[in-house]
Amino acid sequence: MHKLLKDSPGEKIMLLGNEAIARGAVEAGVAFATTYPGTPSSEVSLNLFQMSRESDLYFEYSTNEKVSLEVAAAAANSGLRTFCMMKHVGLNVAADPLMTLAYIGVTAGMVILTADDPAMFSSQNEQDNRYYAKFGHLPMLEPSSVAEAKDMIKEAFELSETLKQPVILRTTTRINHSNAFVTFGQIKERKTKGRFERDPMRCVTVPAVARGLHVKLLERMDKAAGMSEASKFNFVTGQGVWGVVANGVSYHYALDAVKDLGVESQVKILRPGFSNPLPKDKIKDFLAGCEKVLVIEEGEPFMEEAVKAFAQEAGLVIPIQGKTDGLFTPLGEFHPAMVREKIAAFFGIAYTPAPKIDTSDVPEIANRPPNLCSGCSHRATFYAIKKAAQGMDVIHPSDIGCYTLGFMPPLSVGDFVICMGGSVSTSCGFSKATDQKVVSVIGDSTFFHSGITGLVNAVFNRHNFTLVILENGITAMTGHQPHPGVDMELMGMSGYGRVNIETLVKALGVEHVSVIKPFKVKKSIETLKEAMAFEGVSVVISKEPCILWAKSIKLKKPRPFEVTDKCTDHKACINGIACPSFYIEAGRVKIDADTCVGCALCAQICPENAIRPLK
Repeated sequence: MHKLLKDSPGEKIMLLGNEAIARGAVEAGVAFATTYPGTPSSEVSLNLFQMSRESDLYFEYSTNEKVSLEVAAAAANSGLRTFCMMKHVGLNVAADPLMTLAYIGVTAGMVILTADDPAMFSSQNEQDNRYYAKFGHLPMLEPSSVAEAKDMIKEAFELSETLKQPVILRTTTRINHSNAFVTFGQIKERKTKGRFERDPMRCVTVPAVARGLHVKLLERMDKAAGMSEASKFNFVTGQGVWGVVANGVSYHYALDAVKDLGVESQVKILRPGFSNPLPKDKIKDFLAGCEKVLVIEEGEPFMEEAVKAFAQEAGLVIPIQGKTDGLFTPLGEFHPAMVREKIAAFFGIAYTPAPKIDTSDVPEIANRPPNLCSGCSHRATFYAIKKAAQGMDVIHPSDIGCYTLGFMPPLSVGDFVICMGGSVSTSCGFSKATDQKVVSVIGDSTFFHSGITGLVNAVFNRHNFTLVILENGITAMTGHQPHPGVDMELMGMSGYGRVNIETLVKALGVEHVSVIKPFKVKKSIETLKEAMAFEGVSVVISKEPCILWAKSIKLKKPRPFEVTDKCTDHKACINGIACPSFYIEAGRVKIDADTCVGCALCAQICPENAIRPLK
């Protein structure tokens, strides 16, 4: 049995934050869960997926976040407790249905997880999704610890059913990827089949209906404001005339800082966990007893702006600061030392930071740049693209996934990346706006996510570019989740369909479609040259399984290579493909047999044929 399915109330277990969230959803009786995987939220969906194989929980990896939310919206309006999860930029994709779903509401509890990524550990931006809650008039909860994340999602379902409204649970990477002890609660019985009751005056948002729904939405948010005032997640700790308002993990940093600085009797801290709508009256009462207030929040000044507005409404003239020079920045993650330093500076507390450890006698640790895995088929594809385009003035729009790393030298295939599916649509623009050759790349999961519509646009408008679809058979970057093109039989699962990319691309009207096996380097280069010479939209599908996934399901067995004495030190291997299995020893190129998987790409490009399988 999956550890998160154990019905053992009171048991304490060490869990990852994302595991705690998944357990909280199960305890809340979630019956229907949807997602498109995205770090830092991926482990939530992974655990729910695993649990769905052992229980009556329905779970699906949807084509993209918009589809995921729409599927979930139907279930939540059929009377099932529903959980939809995604990373922060995924909510951009789902924003269209989100804004109108707020009007329609739900008939059973629905929680939408948005996992924000301060410092961009695995993202293209660090947007602050608290503004979606404000923008969409949606209640929002924000946990400050792993254990609270588990309990808070249960409350979020209750809140959703009380208000008949979706509720946003906003986490950050530090919550999602921390470990802590969590106490199991009781598992609520799941209701797995519902019924949709026709109600077109609520569910069909033509203008005449939507106008009335907007009024009801604002009424629901007025009710939510009263609930926020009384919420156990909005509380004050400590006492004194110096005030701190802190949310998320910053709350615990603030607690520790106040203790470390020895000012517990002078500082009180307000922690808003039910953060939209913010508890206006509670904040005003808090401010009334303060001489000055510091707002500590990662990301944008969401709370700071509100706190200042509440102070103005109450006629309070006190210093309130947060995001300003010398204090906090909207950039990146906070950490305990930073929070301690800024609290001391703002309140004028004598504080001498601990001296830094002298490391002048310690050799500098070499940076490890991000790199494609040893044996990654994307490396072979990029090498072939580069060789096929040699001598051309080329633009390489790229996309979101492992293959984004192809922009790094020496491969240098990746000139423009903005969002999922953007490689195809931006290729349309580049092909019309310039006379340069456009050769773009997109992964198979990303193609299904949002690349198809761009390709339809290209065919209709007769654009001129070559799109290379990297079909490695899995959603690789976020941890090997399935997508509509995956052969689920290879994962030991039946009952799924499968969409053939080549058939789909031809059905869209692309006239020049070809398939390559990227580790057949010479043939791949020739095929790519033919595609690039075609006037119009051409598609090349590069088919080779992700090496890590292939090894995990025993599809491939590593077969290491070695550099023989034939080598005359051209270094064409290192300088051409930069596989991480290469290293230099005594001025000579070597191959690490423990990491080499035997893809033979280097052997095919070596001018001396000096690379051979290790005997």
